[in-house]
Amino acid sequence: MTADIRVLAIETIILDLPTIRPHKLSMVTMNRQSLTIVHVRCSDGFDGFGEGTTIGGLAYGPESPEGMKLTIDQYIAPLLIGADATRIQSAMDLVAKSVKGNNFAKCAVETALLDAHARRLNLSLSELLGGRRRDSLPIAWTLASGDTAKDIAEAQQMLDLRRHKHFKLKIGSKPVADDIRHVAKIRNALPEIATVRVDVNMAWREREATTAIAALADAGCVLIEQPVAGISSLARLTRRSSVAMMADEVLVGPESALEAASARAADVFSIKIEQAGGLFAASKVIAIAEAAGISIYGGTMLEGPIGTMAAAQLFAGVKDLQWGTELFGPLLLIEEILAEPLIYRDFELQLPTGPGLGVALNEAMVNRFRRDGKPAVNLRVAG
Repeated sequence: MTADIRVLAIETIILDLPTIRPHKLSMVTMNRQSLTIVHVRCSDGFDGFGEGTTIGGLAYGPESPEGMKLTIDQYIAPLLIGADATRIQSAMDLVAKSVKGNNFAKCAVETALLDAHARRLNLSLSELLGGRRRDSLPIAWTLASGDTAKDIAEAQQMLDLRRHKHFKLKIGSKPVADDIRHVAKIRNALPEIATVRVDVNMAWREREATTAIAALADAGCVLIEQPVAGISSLARLTRRSSVAMMADEVLVGPESALEAASARAADVFSIKIEQAGGLFAASKVIAIAEAAGISIYGGTMLEGPIGTMAAAQLFAGVKDLQWGTELFGPLLLIEEILAEPLIYRDFELQLPTGPGLGVALNEAMVNRFRRDGKPAVNLRVAG
């Protein structure tokens, strides 16, 4: 590979897409999803795409779609225009030196560079990241309407469609006793094939979490995600819990993952490529977890199809996915922005076999939902 293949342009656009229903978390209720799409064009004619997506704007974390676009346009793109498009780790080292934090924005740019390079080499992104072990991924579905009857009906529908059999319940915004009743009723209404997990999004104090965890175990819950904030308190709860505990928000990159693993803070790590700071960083988090004997779960920031497929390409190479993934973000969107939709069937997401991410955007739909109203600049994928 010669060194004269350069990054010509980096464009970012924000898409505002309606969702099939409100998505209620402990800190915010989402009624739409906004995706920051990154389009990298290279001098050899190959293009790549990445995505930066948050949950509820700034309610969940320190980055927003608007902030990501500003960071990429004003700070990251000027660093990378003219850079060697085939030396992605070197390019991202340059970004890391000049841009602190901003993991989501960095992930979107890194994904676009990797997508272009994998297409250049005629490889799927999973092969570029170390090799694919599977061609499909089990997908959990999050029940987050906040209404027990609606959640039961939604879960039954997913089972009937053979789309999902593992269900994660968003709790933490109501009194603990109400949340426990909600979980118990849903678990009792579903067949044995289904499993029920919960995500508290750090909403509980340690004392109430101790009581709640025991009650959730009695209710048939098999996995509890991030009930409290902080590694130390999560570690204390994990040592006392009879239910598997999962770390999420405390994992913001390899350094925090090493701290959590050293503290035995969880039985499972939820790996989110954006939260980790990109695909390379997420790979390091996976390696830390595997070395520590901690299970891997494929987490989501409710990304659209570009970010979802980037994560899927990484998780396709994980040796043990006992707890599966929850890469269902595109299914929350009413409108389709890909030329060919992702395939969900038999409770799993099917991975495409084409080069790069293996997906292509629908230019007309991107233009329709583009926030600035401008026409997209040639969203074809060369090669």
